[in-house]
Amino acid sequence: MNIQTPERFIDADEAAKFLSLTRRRVLDLARARKLPGHPIGDGSRRVWRFRLSELAAAVVSTQKIRLASRERAGMVRPQPISGASE
Repeated sequence: MNIQTPERFIDADEAAKFLSLTRRRVLDLARARKLPGHPIGDGSRRVWRFRLSELAAAVVSTQKIRLASRERAGMVRPQPISGASE
């Protein structure tokens, strides 16, 4: 039988070190749903936990989106406007 150990959760401090961000920035991005995070508890004293694999995947997918946008922008060539004087 192949039993897999689940990936452990890390706190915001460890996530911040992994991403080279501040703890506050990681928490702000998680609350804004721009980083994958797992809130524990209710109310204003909510604790956030993260998984390194999810953070890494989020960063890679964001970089791919930015790269694709730049590539598309590079493909667009400005067209001269007919009748325009220089």
